[in-house]
Amino acid sequence: MAAGGSRRVLLGRIADAHGIRGEVVIHSYTSTPEDIGAYGALFDAAGARSFEIENARPTAKGVVARLKGVGDRNAAEALKGTELYVDRDTLPAAADDEFYHADLIGLAAVDPEGKTIGEIVDVQNFGAGDLLEVRLAGTGRTEFVPFDEATVPTIDMRARRVVVVLPPMTGDEDAEE
Repeated sequence: MAAGGSRRVLLGRIADAHGIRGEVVIHSYTSTPEDIGAYGALFDAAGARSFEIENARPTAKGVVARLKGVGDRNAAEALKGTELYVDRDTLPAAADDEFYHADLIGLAAVDPEGKTIGEIVDVQNFGAGDLLEVRLAGTGRTEFVPFDEATVPTIDMRARRVVVVLPPMTGDEDAEE
């Protein structure tokens, strides 16, 4: 984990080196891509290395950035694939009806009657919208459910749970077991 052991949020990934002076191309996941460095130090996945963005500019390929201490192309190329995280506590509060993925992970998933379905273990997006990955109670299996108002009508952050309306079963599940 990053400094202080708090939860971390993935803000981007170093995609490639840019030029010969040590700049990198970052695929930024922030709403304004060039603001990836606005939240302070960024950490690698292990929390072992920190990165400070000295300057950044948007391009068609991603954000081209200069990282403090990275002075040549070889050093920049060595960082290719590095995911960049920030401590969750440094991010601003989410707006109403908006959620950081990190805040959803660990919430209980219950059906409309309050019966436990499982726990949210991840939030994924494969290109067609966000999906909650729910580890089903009593099993090691996970299922993806669309993160939309029809499937997830209620999110109660105080109670640390979401209501999930599962689609009707097709009968194929019995064949798998």
